[in-house]
Amino acid sequence: MDAGAHPFVARVTRALAARPGVPAGRDGTFREAAVALVLRPIEDDDAELLLIRRAERADDPWSGQIGLPGGGVDATDRSLEQTAIRETREEVGLDLDVHGRVLGVLDDLRPRTPHLPSIIVRPFVTVYTGDPAVTISDEVAEARWVPLSALRRPEARARTTVRARGFTFEVEAVQHGDFTIWGMTERILTGFEGIIR
Repeated sequence: MDAGAHPFVARVTRALAARPGVPAGRDGTFREAAVALVLRPIEDDDAELLLIRRAERADDPWSGQIGLPGGGVDATDRSLEQTAIRETREEVGLDLDVHGRVLGVLDDLRPRTPHLPSIIVRPFVTVYTGDPAVTISDEVAEARWVPLSALRRPEARARTTVRARGFTFEVEAVQHGDFTIWGMTERILTGFEGIIR
């Protein structure tokens, strides 16, 4: 089946068109980055989302956290959309140019804590129809396809304590097995859920 004709993908596409993402103001010093919510349709009303566990690295402020494929803008990128596509290919080996497409964009986000770099992240919602096997780079410790329906269950939401960068935080989180999704990724998923609900 053509992914565009899939009922869930069609619903997501309509919802994103009705509520386009809002860009963040570009005041002050900041870096730009993009991430991809990579969806793979599995049922008429559900899709799997690709989540990654970032590799443990001293130079990465998000080291070891659960996130989405993505990263900073490269000089060769023509747009933030191209950044998301390139980073997805580099980090997990999925080629969205060949086996996918961008469905829409969510609101830009900035970190809420001053302990993180000054960065603006633009999330792109994509659909992927190729082989779901991933090939992870050295920036990624693990990649896992997770049904959106599992992340949307009320019992998956929790307030929890996490430790990162030498600090302890009380955070809103989504729990799926040993994946605790919090911070910007949790905010992105919550924003996405609000649009497609």
